[in-house]
Amino acid sequence: MSEVRIPKHKSAIEKKDRIVEKGFELICEKGYFNVSTPDIAKYAGVSTGIIYQYFNDKKEIFIEGVRNYSNSIMFPMLSVIKNQELKLDNIDEVIDKTINSFIDNHKITKKAHEELMAMSHLDDDVAKIFKQSEFEMTEKIVELLKSNNIIIDHPLEKVHIAYGIIDNYCHEVVYHKHPRIDYKIMKSEVINVIKNTLK
Repeated sequence: MSEVRIPKHKSAIEKKDRIVEKGFELICEKGYFNVSTPDIAKYAGVSTGIIYQYFNDKKEIFIEGVRNYSNSIMFPMLSVIKNQELKLDNIDEVIDKTINSFIDNHKITKKAHEELMAMSHLDDDVAKIFKQSEFEMTEKIVELLKSNNIIIDHPLEKVHIAYGIIDNYCHEVVYHKHPRIDYKIMKSEVINVIKNTLK
């Protein structure tokens, strides 16, 4: 197997990024086990040989796509919190904006989301990316709370619980869409639960 290369020129970097973007998109749409490297090449508009210049196999493409997707959700949500002065009396507003950011950045389809969740249970490398991203987010939020003099007991555990609640609410709104649930009421309850958790 030939050694893959790291692109240095702008055009090569853009080509590699396109392969990751299109490969991830195709795998999420068709299913990981239903897509081959030549399928990705065709969808990305490159030759199979070009793909093997940058990647050893389709899993490497998918893993990089998962990492990019995870970051595209986590970082915007974190920036909302960073750009707010955190105080106990404005925590409702900060949580509300954080939830909105999280929802806005879940842009993949329900089918793609289900494929990602399935792969996170089937593949340890995919699961590891999500777990690392979640815990990094937890640690960063804890540091932001501390830097704003919001001191709570068991901060890692409580923030991780809060993150899980937001994640679940987001999936309800974006993907599940149960007709009998009033999501405005649910959002209000989510905010109240998180406020009480962070005391």
